Amino acid sequence: MAIPIGLQLYSVRKDAEADLLGTISKVAEQGYVGVEFAGTFGVSASDIQRRLEECGITSPSAHVGWDRLSDENLKETTDFYGEFGCKGMVIPWMPESKRNTDAAARETASELTELVAKVAELGFWTGFHAHDGDMKPLDQGRSAWDIFGTYTPKEFALQYDTGNGLSGGADPVAPILAFPGRGRTVHLKEYPFEGAPIIGEGEVPWAKVFDACESVGGTEWYIVEYEAEGPFSALDAVAKCLANLREMGK
Repeated sequence: MAIPIGLQLYSVRKDAEADLLGTISKVAEQGYVGVEFAGTFGVSASDIQRRLEECGITSPSAHVGWDRLSDENLKETTDFYGEFGCKGMVIPWMPESKRNTDAAARETASELTELVAKVAELGFWTGFHAHDGDMKPLDQGRSAWDIFGTYTPKEFALQYDTGNGLSGGADPVAPILAFPGRGRTVHLKEYPFEGAPIIGEGEVPWAKVFDACESVGGTEWYIVEYEAEGPFSALDAVAKCLANLREMGK
């Protein structure tokens, strides 16, 4: 069964901030079958639910700030996203102090393990999105990615980002292969970032990435992310990314 392709709405952040619901419609018209939120810009959950239903698409996950998953905010956060069926709470970033040494990363992994149980009780799942620094060796020689993967349960998703991984000096697919079944959602981003490359027009070995995701990664969704300021509008760029993925048979 083909893995569905969604779009991280940070890719079209200016459009989304100006008109979130209209942007969702445009993305759906391009052929994306899901969206991953990066903020909802004051739009109600009920309006989001209605628009997703109108477009015939879903939201498998959202990037949700670490603070929004604290004990005092967790119920409010999951109630909001749960109203439109979004069950994945992916932490997009956390303070450097929580992952810049082996000891700090292990302590954070302990906190993440506790969070897995808390969100599961509410019917959700959680994970962490990789940035380039998470791939680099810390003081004891292991990366934050490796520590998080080693010291969190298998239910904790490791959202690899192909462009960020390469930017951090990682092998293109080793971070996926290292933790089988943990790549529930994987970000597809081209590399290098210079020149604002469209997916399929850079150095990412896409066939190897897809093979890793589909053989051992446990990947349920591919999520396109385009961050660059390039020669195309953001909406045109993500349309081109999807078209190239279709050319690859995805």
